[in-house]
Amino acid sequence: MSEENKALLRRWFDEVWNNGRADAIEEMFDEYGIAHGLSDDPSNPIRGPRNFRPFHTTFREAFPNMVIVVEDMIAEGDKVAARCSVRAKHEGEFLGRIASQSPVEFTGITIVRIANGKIVEAWNNFDFMTLHKQVGLLS
Repeated sequence: MSEENKALLRRWFDEVWNNGRADAIEEMFDEYGIAHGLSDDPSNPIRGPRNFRPFHTTFREAFPNMVIVVEDMIAEGDKVAARCSVRAKHEGEFLGRIASQSPVEFTGITIVRIANGKIVEAWNNFDFMTLHKQVGLLS
């Protein structure tokens, strides 16, 4: 089961993020799935594919050439942890900031819980502070 779960998470990064396939979100993220660490309000995580899509759209429009590389992956039981590096170029509006054309590079770790072949819960810890500095949102 661990190898199948790892393959699902790799597919998530490849299809949803690297290839920008928004329709793949529903294929891999459970309709009642919860994604922690991606919203502005930690007490209000993203719930379900319908609410995940705007987050995905915001990032893909701002960074259309985004590449997420899974550097390490560990699985145990129904959970998979992945350490990732993200590389892109800021080519579209992002959080009110016009495209800077700056390259961005940051890292992150996610732990996902998988049930019935779908992501049902994810705990994300990506270095958005570094991203915000690189696109000029923070100095």
